[in-house]
Amino acid sequence: MASTFEQMRANVGKLLRGIDRYQFNPAYFQTTVTSQILLKALTNLPHTDFTLCKCMIDQTHQEERPIRQILYLGNLLETCHFQSFWTSLEENRELIDGITGFEDSVRKFICHVVGITYQTIDRQLLAEMLGDPLDTQLKVWMNKYGWTENEDGQIFIYNQEESIKPKNIVEKIDFESEWLCVGSSFLTRECPAPWFTAFKVTK
Repeated sequence: MASTFEQMRANVGKLLRGIDRYQFNPAYFQTTVTSQILLKALTNLPHTDFTLCKCMIDQTHQEERPIRQILYLGNLLETCHFQSFWTSLEENRELIDGITGFEDSVRKFICHVVGITYQTIDRQLLAEMLGDPLDTQLKVWMNKYGWTENEDGQIFIYNQEESIKPKNIVEKIDFESEWLCVGSSFLTRECPAPWFTAFKVTK
């Protein structure tokens, strides 16, 4: 498909409407176009575009190649099996032929997950999660997110404890409202009339 990755990024809404059209007109379904839409949706994680697209594709078409492979890749990303994702992508490189920036968009999502999950992480583990086992691009991503490395090879991500903000929850349910709720509950259960008639609210 001639459409470039940059053009796809600029037309998210249009792409989603395209797959919506296939949902209601299955006779017009195009596997190539749908595959491109799914790949675009993957680059927009953690937003729900990929899930929305997946729900619009019927089970029969989900089993077709290359849609099945793309859905599998998406599942690996959504379940944070990042090393397995890169292994599977390497086995299916043809899926992203001609798509510039796909891998970096995925790395951006992975960095987002790491940033909200870890306080420190082993350098080699982070490199593997980013699909960079030879450690050639790791420094670039560390600088981008302000992560620092100590002498033991541990990368400091963020002090998650500092981000915890306690919140006081105040319940505003008075005695009368509580008994009204109880009475409503009895009514919806169709309690016997004589019993309910005998029920009285006392303060």
